Amino acid sequence: MAGPLTRVLLDDHRRLDALFRSAVADPHKVDASTYNPFRAGLLRHIGLEEKILLPTLQRLRGGRPYPLAAKLRLDHGALAALLMPTPRPAILGAIRAILSAHNLLEEGPDGLYEACDHLAESEVGSLIERLRAAPEVTVTPPSDSAAVMKTVCRALERAGYRLSDYEATERGYGTAKD
Repeated sequence: MAGPLTRVLLDDHRRLDALFRSAVADPHKVDASTYNPFRAGLLRHIGLEEKILLPTLQRLRGGRPYPLAAKLRLDHGALAALLMPTPRPAILGAIRAILSAHNLLEEGPDGLYEACDHLAESEVGSLIERLRAAPEVTVTPPSDSAAVMKTVCRALERAGYRLSDYEATERGYGTAKD
């Protein structure tokens, strides 16, 4: 049975999954009215894990990092970078694939959330309050500049992915509509 912290974070994963599915439901265009909240929500969620969960877990482990922290951080960097350009098929395919594998590391048995529930038992209430109190994230409009795309490719490569792997997998999506 999932602990209270796990339930809060799983609920946020489900909310983000629903926003993403809605944003890409039409195979010919991305719905900006749900994609933009997905972008902001995913960036906020990454911030919760990077600024609250992982440091708390490290502190509770006597200063030792959580074993999967480095992988989670590389994935977070790749996902954050993928949210910078205009959503097109390769970008959306990469987001979908990375989130699918990444969420298992957080939600699964012995995952990040379970570790936090167990190690932070005495602090779970205050930890949940901190998560809920974290501010919303303001996102800038997408950019497809050469510098942004170079950053996306570098972040993906550091995390073990390549944008070109997704270019042929997700066909039919246009750009975000207003």
